[in-house]
Amino acid sequence: MGLWEDAKNIRDKDPAARNVAEVIILYPGFHVLVTHKLAHFLYLHHRFFLARLVSQVARHLTGIEIHPGAKIGHKLFIDHGMGIVFGETTEIGDNCTIYHGVTLGGTGKDTGKRHPTLGNNVLVGAGAKILGPVYIGDNVRVGAGSVVLKNLPANATAVGVPAEIVRVNNIKCCPADDLDQQALPDIMNTRMLELEARLSRLEAAAQGEYPPNKPVSR
Repeated sequence: MGLWEDAKNIRDKDPAARNVAEVIILYPGFHVLVTHKLAHFLYLHHRFFLARLVSQVARHLTGIEIHPGAKIGHKLFIDHGMGIVFGETTEIGDNCTIYHGVTLGGTGKDTGKRHPTLGNNVLVGAGAKILGPVYIGDNVRVGAGSVVLKNLPANATAVGVPAEIVRVNNIKCCPADDLDQQALPDIMNTRMLELEARLSRLEAAAQGEYPPNKPVSR
């Protein structure tokens, strides 16, 4: 399984892609996979300057920055790709989908293994940040704009800043086919509603209307 399979995978997952030739010629998400294979080969053979040179040229051409040391599995789909950053010790499993603006980065405090590890069939929504040597299990979905700082178990969906698990029973299939990114819970709105309800109970209790723990109908 190689670049041809990567190109076909992009065609299958992106409804805008008409054929494999279009993917190979026009898609920066495919181009960066090609250059990363070369950069990673040079990195493994301790040609670090040349490896970084290749990765920086790719960054200039595609807007996607992947450190030569990052390990990428089969059939990675990078959609759009602009603004993506993968750190040196990042590891990505097979059949993952990553949208634009995603950072798989470090916290600045870790040494050695400093960046995230993604399992298989993981989807990371646009603008999400996964930071530090955390492990993201198989079939996990990370909602757009989320910030993940802790490990996530397999089959979970996490959203928010910091990210919280909102589902734990994801169906084990291609994540690009089964994540409704518009129907994910709004963690901040939920917290605000809970705070408002609590204040209402406390105010009512202070006025002697009913016990402070009694739910307030809305």
